[in-house]
Amino acid sequence: MSSVAVLTQESFNEHRSGLLPEQSGAAVAGPSGAGDEESLPTYKDAFPPLPEKAASPEGTQETANAWTSKIRPLKSSVITQVFHVPLEERKYKDINQFGEGDQAKVCVDIMHKTGAHLELSMAKDQGLSIMVSGKLDAVMKARKEIVSRLQTQASATVAIPKEHHRFVIGKNGEKLQELELKTATKIQIPRPDDPSNQIKISGTKEGLEKAKHEILLISAEQDKRAVERVNIDKVYHPFLTGAYNKLVGEMMQETGARINVPPPSVNKTEIVITGEKEQVALAVAMIKKVYEEKKKNATTIAVEVKKSQHKYVIGPKGNTLQEILERTGVSVEIPPSDSSSETVILRGEPDRLGQALTEVYAKANSYTVSSVSAPSWLHRFIIGKKGQNLAKITQQMPKVHIEFTEGEDKITLEGPTKDLQMVQSQIEAIVTDLVSRMDYTEISVDPKFHRHLIGKGGVNINRIKELHKVTVRIPPDNEKSNLIRIEGDPQGVQEAKKELLELASRMENERTKDLIIEQRFHRAIIGQKGEKIKEVRDKFPEVIINFPDPAQKSDIVQLRGPRTEVEKCSKFMQKIVAEMVENSFSVSVPIFKQFHKNIIGKGGSNIKKIREETNTKIDLPAENSNSEMIVITGKKANCEVARNRILAIQKELANITEMEVSIPSKLHNSLIGSKGRFVRSIMEECGGVHIHFPTEGSGIDKVTIRGPVEEVEKAKQQLLALAEEKQTKSHTAELRAKPEYHKFLIGKGGGNIRKVRDSTGARIIFPTAEDQDQELITVIGTEEAVREAQKELEELIKSLDNVVEDLMMVDPKHHRYFVARRGQVLRDLADEYGGVMVSFPRTGSQSEKVTLKGAKDCVEAAKKRMQEIIEDLDAQVTIECVITQKFHRSIMGPKGSRIQQITRDHNVQIKFPDREDPQAAPPAEAPVQENGEANGEVKEPIDPAAPKKCDVIVISGRKERCEAAVEALKALVPVTIEVEVPFELHRYIIGQKGSGIRKMMDEFEVNIQVPAPELQSDIISITGLANHLDRAKEGLQERVKELQAEQEDRALRSFKLTITVDPKYHPKIIGRKGAIITTIRTEHDVNIQFPEKNDENQDQITITGYEHKATAARDAIQAIVDELEEMISEDITLDSRVHARIIGARGKGIRKIMDEFKVDLRFPQSGAADPNLVTVTGRPELVDEAIDHLLNLEEEYMADVVESEAKSAYMRPSGSSASAMDEPRGPSKGFVVREAPWTTGSEKAPDMSSSEDFPSFGAPVATKASPWGPKRF
Repeated sequence: MSSVAVLTQESFNEHRSGLLPEQSGAAVAGPSGAGDEESLPTYKDAFPPLPEKAASPEGTQETANAWTSKIRPLKSSVITQVFHVPLEERKYKDINQFGEGDQAKVCVDIMHKTGAHLELSMAKDQGLSIMVSGKLDAVMKARKEIVSRLQTQASATVAIPKEHHRFVIGKNGEKLQELELKTATKIQIPRPDDPSNQIKISGTKEGLEKAKHEILLISAEQDKRAVERVNIDKVYHPFLTGAYNKLVGEMMQETGARINVPPPSVNKTEIVITGEKEQVALAVAMIKKVYEEKKKNATTIAVEVKKSQHKYVIGPKGNTLQEILERTGVSVEIPPSDSSSETVILRGEPDRLGQALTEVYAKANSYTVSSVSAPSWLHRFIIGKKGQNLAKITQQMPKVHIEFTEGEDKITLEGPTKDLQMVQSQIEAIVTDLVSRMDYTEISVDPKFHRHLIGKGGVNINRIKELHKVTVRIPPDNEKSNLIRIEGDPQGVQEAKKELLELASRMENERTKDLIIEQRFHRAIIGQKGEKIKEVRDKFPEVIINFPDPAQKSDIVQLRGPRTEVEKCSKFMQKIVAEMVENSFSVSVPIFKQFHKNIIGKGGSNIKKIREETNTKIDLPAENSNSEMIVITGKKANCEVARNRILAIQKELANITEMEVSIPSKLHNSLIGSKGRFVRSIMEECGGVHIHFPTEGSGIDKVTIRGPVEEVEKAKQQLLALAEEKQTKSHTAELRAKPEYHKFLIGKGGGNIRKVRDSTGARIIFPTAEDQDQELITVIGTEEAVREAQKELEELIKSLDNVVEDLMMVDPKHHRYFVARRGQVLRDLADEYGGVMVSFPRTGSQSEKVTLKGAKDCVEAAKKRMQEIIEDLDAQVTIECVITQKFHRSIMGPKGSRIQQITRDHNVQIKFPDREDPQAAPPAEAPVQENGEANGEVKEPIDPAAPKKCDVIVISGRKERCEAAVEALKALVPVTIEVEVPFELHRYIIGQKGSGIRKMMDEFEVNIQVPAPELQSDIISITGLANHLDRAKEGLQERVKELQAEQEDRALRSFKLTITVDPKYHPKIIGRKGAIITTIRTEHDVNIQFPEKNDENQDQITITGYEHKATAARDAIQAIVDELEEMISEDITLDSRVHARIIGARGKGIRKIMDEFKVDLRFPQSGAADPNLVTVTGRPELVDEAIDHLLNLEEEYMADVVESEAKSAYMRPSGSSASAMDEPRGPSKGFVVREAPWTTGSEKAPDMSSSEDFPSFGAPVATKASPWGPKRF
């Protein structure tokens, strides 16, 4: 019993003072001598003992309180049962698969299904013990599953009257389920319509017996006939049943009664007899007779048989016991398996007991148990891979059972004596062999490094195993063990140990670092197919770089490896990221769509060149996109350079200008309009100029307009007019018209709408393809102008809504032109003329009638346009133009652009011939003709002057247009001219990697061919269009002049002169961090070379540049030398104690003096012979001033030094401060009590300094001395 003491503040104070309340008065009044001692509390008063459990007067009765009152113990709801499955009844007998085969899977499934916990263990007899824990219901269900799935199933039938079946089933089948659970069997009862009275039971032998017994009991209870229950001691049941149940069978046959004896596994003494009353009475008499006889005659003897030998006495399925009973009439009683008793009882006739005993011993000793000493780490080598080594032995001696116990240095053998001896000798030989050639060692490695030692997919550990021919056991993660075991050849074990320890030591020096890198840069760092990150990994091979999964949206990149390498890699990657951040600046440049191809250049040469030279990324919009924006990405400065270059190309190609217009910022939003509709309409109307408004809220009034000069001026006027309207009086109106009418309302080239605007002064804005409302037309202007424009437009729309139908005659030969290409011409007509519908007669009919349907004005306009097309078709001719095939591609231009332009400009159709294969063989000679005939056909001779088919281009259209197109085609045929350029300039014209010549070819749109160097020719060929050649020739000649001028300039710049200067002055000429010499180089634009360390002429300085500039630089150097030669050096003595103050923090003080007096100061280095010597160098007058200043400083600082030294003489040394400060405070008596255990008897007071009486926690900590005295707590 324990008690709890509650300590209040009052009682605590009493204990601390050592006085009880009743003693306090005495303590105060008493004398100071012996009275003080008496007033001291006793040990028991100060430290009262805990109350002991004392016997009450009533005897054993305890003091009644809440804690000692009897509490009814709670019964655990969790129960544990052990089931044993003998070897012969096991379903899965493969030992090798234990713990990993079907048996384990079945157990896991049972646990999931029932919720019970199962634990398997193997007995020595290869039987299976299963411990099941859980709630009663779960355990019973698990038991049933174990029996049905892990034990071999037997079956039996039991016949009971049909009318008793329902009692076996019970209400809602509950009795049957309970019976199945209880006996772990499957019981099948015939259906009510089945005449059979046989109940089929399947399960284990033990379960069958139990189930049969239970069913027969139920039947007997329900049987209307006599039921007799006889209690017979369990030990006499074997005599009643007889060996193999023969005796009970004979009794049942003789009496006709049914006798139900509970099986040995059921601990019941009751024998149930059912049948007719006479039969039952007879059977009871017979049973009692046998019982009485055996009880009277039978005696017992108890013998000790080893527990391990009991199973041999029992035999498979208890057969041995039955054999002994049959032969001797003696019953052998074996203690239960869960009992530790080894006593076996033999019961029977005295004269038979001897024979039975002999048989029991014979059976028990038929098997021997022995053990072989073998280190536990060798066990798996003895067993072999998948049990191969052991299998060889067990196949020869199948009756011998070999058991290896983990952690024990022995192998247990069990089996027939003769066989066992042979197996023992074989295993001993294997052990001796293995011990002689095998070794093992264990190393300690932190478990966190284990997976790195194993490597990805076991690559590291497998390599070590194969290389050193050893086995390495690394404990699994759940063991949390740091011991790694290496086994194998002694030398291999040592080598593997060394390598593993080296790996572990390297890992201990490892560190992990997380880098925060924005995820948008991850792909760029990794590169295409991981090329860039591979370079980083190659540079830092010891560092593992892990990027997060893109789906995680994480910015953390993990580096792991040796500390120094991780730091280097971290800095390197941060540098890469910094560059990427710097290079991720982006700018958009609006460039007219028609100039995009010029920005790209031939084969992408222009854009590639700009990208390379500016180190930027340039993205152009797709060809089918309406966007004009070119996006440049890179460093800000580089982006600006690239932008200016692209704008320069545009400006050069077209008459592009940029103008700024001042419009109040408050009007900007209204000028831009909803979603930019107003400003877009102006841009489209003025030939696609670019109008750029400043950022909203910036307060800037300037609006930028860029485009062709005339269009920019036009856009400026419109913007200013619109702004003026907005400032004065602006009015807006909206009207609707079908989208198909819009093109007709706008008219060809905007003609119709321009008339309305000119007559009314209002601006009319049509919806763009991006707008949601495609019918809405907006009119902007003054109220009057808007009203007039609205009126005109409404009349036009009204007339368009007035649908009419008209006819026109078109010759059938032209029908095909209109309906070809899926009616493309008709679709264009419908788009242009307000959706007018044109219907041609069906193909094959010779009708000329063509129907037009739509708005009256649209029909008239479409009819007129069709008449023009027919006139063109009637006047159409076909002309052939002969141009050598090799020029066809050049004439067509990139993607056929040139030929498309000619087709559009001249309204003709141009067809190029098929290409002739130059590799094709020439036609074979014609066969010999007889009488001018060949194969019955007369062939005309081929005219050698006739043009080749592959050179003929066919042009169709009006005659005058075809002729103009022929001229345009011929103008596109390239011409070659030759230009004379000195051979030595050729390489400069070509430029680095051909960049120079490529630039000229792109700029002038020609091909320039430079002769091969070995020809030493001065002739350069230029091929291109005639109108481009003159420009190209002039450009080439200009370049030649530039190069010649550069050559002359180079010759002038290469003038050299030398100046002799004493080497001691060289550092002064160079200056601090090269400041002075860099100034001279920059100012005079020259190169100044100082002599190298190993040069002979150490006093020679070489100057290279233009002659006059080199001379000026020499004079500047000479002036410095002259000035230096005038300088003097003086040594002064300054007390070394003030040097630090004169020099100042980071040399600020000394630099200030040197700059102020224009002198150089040199202080002595540590360890110098004279530590007070200071050298001052400079012009004489400046040196004197500097010395005076330094001496004044010394005088001032020395006063401070002397004063501080005087003070320090009175200062106490720091080491003795703590002890000196301590004041004697008198001895402390501490806490004193009387009658303490150590003052009486042999006990003595505990020694406070003894480490045995008062052991310290951890290492003792020395008390730090403090200038303020000891700490008080």
